[in-house]
Amino acid sequence: MPTKFPTALDALQHVWGYAAFRSLQAQAIDHVVAGGDALVLMPTGGGKSLCFQIPALLRDGVGIVVSPLIALMQDQVAALRELGIRAAFLNSTLDAAEARAVQRAARMGELDLLYMAPERLLGESGMALLDDLRIALFAIDEAHCVSQWGHDFRPEYGQLSVLRERWPAVPRVALTATADAPTRHEINQRLLQDGAEFVSSFDRPNIRYRVVEKRDGRAQLLQFIRSEHPRDCGVVYCLSRNTVEEVAQMLASHDLRALPYHAGLPSATRAAHLRRFLDEDGIVMVATIAFGMGIDKPDVRFVAHLDMPKSIEGYFQETGRAGRDGLPAQAWMAYGLQDVVQQRRLIDLSDADEAYKRLSTAKLDAMLALAEAADCRRVRLLGYFGEISTPCGNCDNCLNPPQLIDATESAQKLLSAVYRCRQSSGTSFAASHIIDVLRGKRTDKTERHSHHALSTFGIGADLSETDWRLLLRQLVAQRYVEVDATQFNVLHLTEASRAVLKGTQRITLKHREPGAERKRRASNGSTASSGTRLTMQSLSSADAELFAHLRTWRAATAKEHGVPAYVVFPDATLQAIALARPDSLDALRGISGVGDKKRDTYGPALLEVIAQRA
Repeated sequence: MPTKFPTALDALQHVWGYAAFRSLQAQAIDHVVAGGDALVLMPTGGGKSLCFQIPALLRDGVGIVVSPLIALMQDQVAALRELGIRAAFLNSTLDAAEARAVQRAARMGELDLLYMAPERLLGESGMALLDDLRIALFAIDEAHCVSQWGHDFRPEYGQLSVLRERWPAVPRVALTATADAPTRHEINQRLLQDGAEFVSSFDRPNIRYRVVEKRDGRAQLLQFIRSEHPRDCGVVYCLSRNTVEEVAQMLASHDLRALPYHAGLPSATRAAHLRRFLDEDGIVMVATIAFGMGIDKPDVRFVAHLDMPKSIEGYFQETGRAGRDGLPAQAWMAYGLQDVVQQRRLIDLSDADEAYKRLSTAKLDAMLALAEAADCRRVRLLGYFGEISTPCGNCDNCLNPPQLIDATESAQKLLSAVYRCRQSSGTSFAASHIIDVLRGKRTDKTERHSHHALSTFGIGADLSETDWRLLLRQLVAQRYVEVDATQFNVLHLTEASRAVLKGTQRITLKHREPGAERKRRASNGSTASSGTRLTMQSLSSADAELFAHLRTWRAATAKEHGVPAYVVFPDATLQAIALARPDSLDALRGISGVGDKKRDTYGPALLEVIAQRA
């Protein structure tokens, strides 16, 4: 099959098997084919890769792709080869003979795309190789890594400015799924030359966003997975390595196929766990944020956070790994007061300069506002990136709107208790003691400090400890109260609390009616949103049975070819085949995701599986 095509649409249809471009893909591709620099900002699963892969097929020479992850390179190259595209990678997994063979193929003009790690490209041998090649374009994936203000800064990305200086006539494409306006400016300034920006909608309508109040986070996580995703592939993010290992062990003890992943594990263990996650169905990866960037696995049905991310950019990047195939997926997070305390403490204790700390604090405050939101989470999420939207109908607050109550009087009681306890004892106290005072609970501590004699003792007996903690969390999030993590988490009033105590600032509180969680679970079977593509509910029992057989065939075929199952065909394509039941190779041509090479390679076997279940 030829690897150069007359038009971008021709390549899309014959190689990838898709009928039309999405969003801004066509405009970005045309711009790069014409020789222009481009910043392509599309959400995970939005088709960014096509914006450099297709131009590499249309322009003379080889496309050089800078990618930070070895696993990502390997999987993308495997997927391209399955499509009939001449692709290879240069990284540390190759021995000397294999690396020489790839370099020779590149010099002979036998490659369409060559993937390289930034360190490999910037080395002396990498530069020498590039000097010998006719280069179609440079593609810099995960380009947000260049930003010192971003959530995943990598110093070597800053050195990629050499591409602009050494090969000024070669177009450069910088691609990322998350970048606010300052980060976009920095990418353009450091990597491109007056690059045109192609910024598509950040919306992922198939993802359902949900935040739950953290009570027993691990038990809540287990309940979530067992009740809603018992056999699904998913990712669970935790803040610390110890927590990763403990949670993975806990899930495995309940018969879930859970694996740990963090930077402290031996590299061979990490590689083996990643390989299983990519190759097998139903694996739950429990990980720190060291895991995930660039993961192409399309059938991740949920991403869960046991600890709140430090920024909306990080949250968006991590949750975006769910539902890349466009089928329904969930972003679930358990969030509590300790998350606020812990993240603010990490900022305060960091060695960063004051400007970076201020920026980190602002990003954390935006994340807190999203977690505490009583209105549509998607509207707030998209609004952070400058995109105006309307309520989605597919987040927890849309599906089960929380009741808002005026909690000003309760807030005044809590703030007064913090103030009175300190005033009477000359020292500050943590949340548990303040709540004991509010609820009139006589303890050794309240007796020792004579706090049972305070005017605030017992004035909050009408509320439960859970209610008080919920209110306190919101007061901390809104900076009416500060938690001193260096002094046993004692509470301090801020200057802003004066307005609440005086009654000039009202406090509203989310309050879910009894039975709300049952209502939410009952609604989970509904279609995620009008933007969602094919769902399993679309399949009849006979079609679902055929789909299951097609997945079994796919697993065996992927093992035979040595590639992840989704590289053969993603679930969305198999479901489309199960619905259409094509009876000829020509009929297969009309299935989205079946290009010429895959039709010729897998078509006869697919038709046989279908015929056996006719």
